[in-house]
Amino acid sequence: MTHLLHRSIHASLPVAVRGEGIHLFDATGKAYIDASGGAAVSCLGHAHPDVLAALHAQLDRIAYAHTGFFTTEVAEELADRLVDDAPEGLDHVYLVSGGSEAVEAALKMARQYFVEKGEPQRRHIIARRQSYHGNTLGALATGGNEWRRAQFKPLLIETHHIDPCYAYRLQMPDESDEAYAARAAGELEAKILKLGADQVIAFVAETVVGATAGAVPPVADYLKRIRAICDKYGVLLILDEVMCGMGRTGTLHACEQDGVSPDIVTIAKGLGGGYQPVGAVLLSKRIFDAFALGSGFFQHGHTYMGHPMAAAAGLAVQTILKRDGLLGNVRAMGNHLETCLVERLGNHRHVGDIRGRGLFRGVELVKDRATKKPFDAGLKLNARIKKEAMTRGLMVYPMGGTIDGQNGDHVLLAPPFIVGKSDVEAIVERLADAIEAAIASV
Repeated sequence: MTHLLHRSIHASLPVAVRGEGIHLFDATGKAYIDASGGAAVSCLGHAHPDVLAALHAQLDRIAYAHTGFFTTEVAEELADRLVDDAPEGLDHVYLVSGGSEAVEAALKMARQYFVEKGEPQRRHIIARRQSYHGNTLGALATGGNEWRRAQFKPLLIETHHIDPCYAYRLQMPDESDEAYAARAAGELEAKILKLGADQVIAFVAETVVGATAGAVPPVADYLKRIRAICDKYGVLLILDEVMCGMGRTGTLHACEQDGVSPDIVTIAKGLGGGYQPVGAVLLSKRIFDAFALGSGFFQHGHTYMGHPMAAAAGLAVQTILKRDGLLGNVRAMGNHLETCLVERLGNHRHVGDIRGRGLFRGVELVKDRATKKPFDAGLKLNARIKKEAMTRGLMVYPMGGTIDGQNGDHVLLAPPFIVGKSDVEAIVERLADAIEAAIASV
């Protein structure tokens, strides 16, 4: 009997009692390799002594002060650090408690920017199908995860969606990467023109698509083309790096690898590494100036925004990432992870695609490699893989609906940045065994 409303009411969950490094331990003493970082959260692993020390020290100073009355040193320090390391042009920070809050704030920030500028007619948000931007109503409306949206559609604000940049499924066999990038980005321009060039607020996209489609990176110069289209029509570019950002792909911000700076970027997960709930919105000077020279405030807020304990966790995690050179390890171990996945699963008759960047990798499963036909959705292959992986002491992040919200299965990998070569090899071996056992059971 439990009084908790769990995510799945009829599931029987192990009880987590301890974490150490890349492992979590349940109440029976069984160890699990956290190869997904929970949901791409635990970038430093578990029980990092320096983060724990920073939290203890902050608790001794001050645990909470409402931002309507005070600022705190640690929140100011975290903002300074984030701006120092931000893509060019982003120079202010709005601290929140997680990814959905960050996206919700970003949407309202974008709308208020145009109100302050004297363009209140702008009202449309454009995003992409097979994206995920959060579970609050505005973020859910923006996201393109049809399964999550379906039952709440009557409550969702109007938004508009174009196809994702999803080469495995949408690139033509004879189409070059550059031609596909141009075609995919061209959908945004067509949608802007259809809605009215002076009616669109923002285009929202995950730099590397996370949970909904499984570590799908942009192709060629897709994001540069998107940036140019947004600039052409005065539309804000919001990049959602809640899952793929803060070092996960090998650079602190995933968009660095594409040579693009957004007007707004949302971060969370790897910002605080799971040690406290924390997220942030980074915004450009022109947005800040519109507020500062206009109404003088951002009409939004939450009780726990800028929470000192959360800020302390974020500052400690970011300090350690830089001090210990962990982005270099993300790149090196990301390459090793790709190599191991390709060696073990690249020729597997039910593995259609292996993709991603850094320590952010996806494996898409198919019934038939030649036709890319997925397994029947009713088989719930993704859930079977998760169960088989947990049996083998491995945490991974499988999802269904990869293709269109109903069909397709993939597994997302996002291990802590501290993994070594032998850890990566163990992850791939256990994953491969879990995939094979799950397929054998259907």
